[in-house]
Amino acid sequence: MAILNDVIGDIDSPWHVYTPSTSQVLPVRTAKSPMEEKLKSNKKKVPLIGINVPKDVDFPNWYQQVLLKGEMIDYYDISGCYILRPGSWEIWEIVQEWFNKKIRKMGVRNCSFPLFVTEEVLNKEQSHIEGFSAEVAWVTQSGKTKLDKRIAIRPTSETIIYPYLANWIRSHRDLPLRLNQWNSVVRWEFKNPQPFLRSREFYWQEGHTAHLTPESAEQEALEVLDLYGAIYRDLLAIPVVPGHKTENEKFAGADYTTTVEAYIPTTGRAIQGATSHGLGQNFSKMFDISVEGTGDDTSSSKRSYVWQNSWAYSTRVLGVMVMVHGDDQGLVIPPRVAPIQVVIVPVGITATTDDSVKQDLHDNIAAIKETLQEADVRVEVDIRDEYSPGWKFNQWELRGVPLRLEVGPKELRQGSIATSRRDTRGKESVSLANPAGEVLQVLETIQSDMYNRALEKFRTNLKIVQEWSSFSPAINAKHLCLIPFCLKEDCEDRIKRLSERSSDSDEQHDARAPSMGAKSLCIPFKQPTELKGTNTTCLAEGCSRMAEKWTMFGRSY
Repeated sequence: MAILNDVIGDIDSPWHVYTPSTSQVLPVRTAKSPMEEKLKSNKKKVPLIGINVPKDVDFPNWYQQVLLKGEMIDYYDISGCYILRPGSWEIWEIVQEWFNKKIRKMGVRNCSFPLFVTEEVLNKEQSHIEGFSAEVAWVTQSGKTKLDKRIAIRPTSETIIYPYLANWIRSHRDLPLRLNQWNSVVRWEFKNPQPFLRSREFYWQEGHTAHLTPESAEQEALEVLDLYGAIYRDLLAIPVVPGHKTENEKFAGADYTTTVEAYIPTTGRAIQGATSHGLGQNFSKMFDISVEGTGDDTSSSKRSYVWQNSWAYSTRVLGVMVMVHGDDQGLVIPPRVAPIQVVIVPVGITATTDDSVKQDLHDNIAAIKETLQEADVRVEVDIRDEYSPGWKFNQWELRGVPLRLEVGPKELRQGSIATSRRDTRGKESVSLANPAGEVLQVLETIQSDMYNRALEKFRTNLKIVQEWSSFSPAINAKHLCLIPFCLKEDCEDRIKRLSERSSDSDEQHDARAPSMGAKSLCIPFKQPTELKGTNTTCLAEGCSRMAEKWTMFGRSY
């Protein structure tokens, strides 16, 4: 097939039409499960310390171990709630600082609204609350006193914020109004919570804006989505596909939802990375957010409802980063978001080493650290005497520090510092004469290489599927599929039902994943070809409608 424009970001790459191999057969149920066979075959590869299960054998167990032993989270005594340790929270702060700078340039101002909302206000926009009704947590009692009216803990803040926008926005001169808040929200109703991916309380930013025209609102919604794509691409080294959600998957109460979708190669599942919603006038009509005069005729006495957006990304980005980049040794953190980018470990020191040699080494290490800090490198020195260098190496690798410098008397004599990259575990060296410049170059190389490896895996596993008979085999082979699709909700539901995996599948270890059937992920902004006028029918079995758009489907978290 001819080379087509890639839907992943801004990069062109070849497309491949998926054709299932004739040798592909359904797994036969034997006395031992496929996972047991994998464990048996990998027995010699499982380390006795650190992460004790391979990533590709028992992914859920691996994921939990990496988060716990990598010191990103700890479990709390309320199911679905987690403690975010400095190892994860500092990454969140780095991304938060980057995003704040970007949205401030757009005229967005940060604020804070209460976490409680009355039931009356929450129910005011019915189609909106229907999307969250099963997940709302309620406060019904204060001390020993029952409340006359129960109060909801916010699952999102549209109905909390918008009554007050109606008071603040009076004239077209008040527009656009752009607000953002950093907070936690609570969504309670689900089973099998997973840290960062599905937790009952999670942290996010939520932007809420009002505009005079739909064009202004749409421009902003897409501009924010570009920022979300940059978070994944430029900070987390993760490629994403930007696009529109289908009607079936859009945000409750929105006119449309735009999204960036990431891919987890180990499980073959997609994950929604962030969303930017065009709310139209749905909420402004409900909460009477209007101004005098419209568009070209701002002097008119007729009141016009504003056009609104809401947009958010959450601590889910941390989970996506771990799942995409982590390995059997632990975390692998991209340098641009790593709380510690470089760790310096003294080597070549024994119990018989003279104290003056030790002191000289420590003095040189302190000077190297200062030089790196002056270049804005986030650096840590590990001079703990009670641990061997090998033990330290393993611990810092487990925590995902991008680059390790090994400095000893030998290195000082030779004028070069031994290095070890976390992403490849490759051994290199940097000059003692210019450690900052060379370290910065290595960190940028690591960042670029991590993205390119993730991009190649995404490209390899994103397939064009043009025959229904190829769809389920492609999904079962852990691919995402671009299919010609009619965009109808009933057809989407049928695809999901028909692609559900049987209980005898070889992914038993991942049976707790939220969506076993393939669902629509997005309608990519960049389409492989134009479908309208080509007489291409929808791929779904039994559908005779004309296809409207190439749509990405896959199993999803």
